[in-house]
Amino acid sequence: MPASVHSGDGLPVHHRQVAPKLAAVPRSSIERRLSGVAERLKQLRGELVVVDEQLAHLADAADEMRLRALVSETPLADREHHEAERHADAMRRRRAEVVATIAELEAAQDELLDRLVAERR
Repeated sequence: MPASVHSGDGLPVHHRQVAPKLAAVPRSSIERRLSGVAERLKQLRGELVVVDEQLAHLADAADEMRLRALVSETPLADREHHEAERHADAMRRRRAEVVATIAELEAAQDELLDRLVAERR
């Protein structure tokens, strides 16, 4: 673009910086989103309690199967141990997913609260 082409502010078009504009979000929309995030957090925290209980049970079962496999030294006991360990590992992954989602939602909640407070100023 030639330097002689100017915008209304007198600067060449390719030199002008456009400030990003944030769309004004109605307060009711922010409050509605906050309510949704809070509800989802409540659900996930409840799920985390259940996942923790299940993980404790599955980890105990995997440990018990490991001991049985060591004592019996049979292929069946070894397979049972590995299967129990896979179940415990799957529950550990699910727990990590839930914890990560909770952290993301808490960050989103903080951002929404900041927007709500900034709007009041």
